[in-house]
Amino acid sequence: MEGYVMKRIVSFIVISFLISSMSAPASLARENEVDLAQNVRSAILIERDTGTVLYEKNSNEKLPPASMTKVMTMLLIMEAIDQGKLSMDEKIRTSEYAASMGGSQIFLEPGEEMTTKQMLQGIAIASGNDASVAMAERLAGSEEEFVKMMNKKAKQLGLINTEFKSATGLPGKDDFSSANDMAKMAKELLKYEDITKFTSTYESYLREGTDKKFWLVNTNRLVRFYPGVDGLKTGFTNEAKYCLTATAEKEGMRVIAVVFGAPTSKERNAQVSKMLDYAFSQYKTHPMFKRNVTLGKVAVSKGEKKKIEALTSEPISLLTKKGESVENIKQSIVLDKNVKAPVKKGDKIGTLKLIQDGKTIVKSPLVAKESSKEASWWTLYKRAFGMFTKTGE
Repeated sequence: MEGYVMKRIVSFIVISFLISSMSAPASLARENEVDLAQNVRSAILIERDTGTVLYEKNSNEKLPPASMTKVMTMLLIMEAIDQGKLSMDEKIRTSEYAASMGGSQIFLEPGEEMTTKQMLQGIAIASGNDASVAMAERLAGSEEEFVKMMNKKAKQLGLINTEFKSATGLPGKDDFSSANDMAKMAKELLKYEDITKFTSTYESYLREGTDKKFWLVNTNRLVRFYPGVDGLKTGFTNEAKYCLTATAEKEGMRVIAVVFGAPTSKERNAQVSKMLDYAFSQYKTHPMFKRNVTLGKVAVSKGEKKKIEALTSEPISLLTKKGESVENIKQSIVLDKNVKAPVKKGDKIGTLKLIQDGKTIVKSPLVAKESSKEASWWTLYKRAFGMFTKTGE
């Protein structure tokens, strides 16, 4: 109905499971005394949906991320696709500058065009620096402007130990990040589930049907050799040593493991595997909501659309030790009032909280399902005089 107060707290819904109570996420991390990542500079292990830290070692130390920088590059690409600013089929032209990138590459030539999908294959599978810069130029006009976008996004995510200087992580650029920040970036990237279609591919081809057919082999060997691993990004420079941001899913639980500064790729993979083994043997996820579930509507003042659905912005779960479950969980949905046009798809318009024993254990933004431009003066005039039909609802 018109004029109702949009800021409302939906009555608490008690969600009961079968067994005993759950420990708060923060306490899960403190219980750990195990050393899961030996002989590496820093590491972290988190559960994706809750962000709960299951293990960490020097996780806030600022270190060069090498090609793990491309986690943020891929995040901005996927975000642009989700917002309708870019399509998978759009052809991306390669500039001379992009084609000049050294290191890992897919050997793009100046003027060569590939689709966004093909460029993502080149970035996710082969860590293509040339493809990364080509996409950066498409999204921001130049790599320099894209780096500003990267750092702006890092700030939005609350990353305090990260600063990007490039879209690639090539040596000499002085990018830095931390295991903790990299895990948060990976958590955000994994909201866009299609990304694992690329990062999980072990081998593929570009330029098929031409005399320049190019074989792609995933730099992340765990994609092939560890069941459940489907991403995300490796990294190596002489300064950074061997790095990996990995993710795996098993029995509905997705975890993220990050390692910086392993002496060899074999050691890096072994330590990440050890972390994943620990997570899957000790913890269990209880899914609550998938991404893009409608949890209410908000009124948009002077909007072309008078109401917009509020969606979950990410998968939402609860986490326990294995053998435990959750009980007495209360759900609170707070929808924003005084939302004014214009509203963009993906804008925050509410908050979902899961509460146990009076303590918030999950807090997640609710976002706009679609955009709503400002209504024209004629539309507002008709509304004011009761002439507007339900077409604009």
